[in-house]
Amino acid sequence: MSDSPQWVDFKELRASLQFPAVLEHYHVRLNMKGERATGYCPLPTHQGKRRSPSFSVHLDRGIWQCFGCHAKGNVLDFCARMEGFNPDHSHELRKAALKIREIFFLKGFNSGDRKRVIVNEPIDFELKTLDPDHPYLKERGFTNETIRHFGLGFCNRGMLKGRVAIPLHDPKGRLVGYAGRLTKDDEITDRDPKYLFPGTREKDSVTLEFRKSLLLYNSHRITAPVDHLCVVEGFPSTWWLWQAEYRNAVALMGSSCSDEQGKLIVDLVKPDGKVWLMPDGNEAGRLCALSTLERISPHRFVRWIRISADRQPTDCPADEIARLGGV
Repeated sequence: MSDSPQWVDFKELRASLQFPAVLEHYHVRLNMKGERATGYCPLPTHQGKRRSPSFSVHLDRGIWQCFGCHAKGNVLDFCARMEGFNPDHSHELRKAALKIREIFFLKGFNSGDRKRVIVNEPIDFELKTLDPDHPYLKERGFTNETIRHFGLGFCNRGMLKGRVAIPLHDPKGRLVGYAGRLTKDDEITDRDPKYLFPGTREKDSVTLEFRKSLLLYNSHRITAPVDHLCVVEGFPSTWWLWQAEYRNAVALMGSSCSDEQGKLIVDLVKPDGKVWLMPDGNEAGRLCALSTLERISPHRFVRWIRISADRQPTDCPADEIARLGGV
């Protein structure tokens, strides 16, 4: 939509930038010693001042400082200055971040030994022989119609073996990967999380990355701005709302809303439409609601539908959902 702002998640962008790759991109040559790198200051704003090896970078922490010109900051600040922006001014930092994200991640960069990075690239295969009749789905109350609609099924092979496979699509409806949900909660560990998402992979000298913070689950099925949109945290809540005939439902796939997801939500709702926010009833759900409200409420009407502690939308029958929402 033309009235939507440009969004960028500064924290995620900063965490995604690797200082060695950044230095290489800007042709900065420093002396490396462990996690430290030192040398002459490369900043354009240092031009004309006396040069000395006063520039220092902590590669692991992603911070830098020049003891000559006294500039300092994080890796994103460094990129901004190298692109001619002043990161001390918020409007310039936003412009710089959008440009930097395009250089390093959306279009990638490729020169010499550098590898191009593509985020959420569509995949060229579909998982076959998924079992839609697995007890996990039926015992949670999902109907055959719901399971078919979302393309769900238990996977018996590959990286998602032993999990329910969940197709993931970009806003254009292109399949960009699968998430996998363990069917037994007592098997969840740090090494085997509840949900497994696509990882980083290499293909034809290109690095392919998946970032759920740039997507909204189920948004591709909402083809035009709507009057009402339900926003939840997880996959099952989306399925449950759809089954309860709240068909315009999307999930953040986590307990926080990124800037990009906020923009996607705003674009899916008419200027005079309403966003119905229904997170889980725990502390993570409260934090999810606050992060979503921060990004959406300046642009669209938002109502936070609160459910009791330790409950999820999937614990609410359709009539209770209607009562909670006042519809």
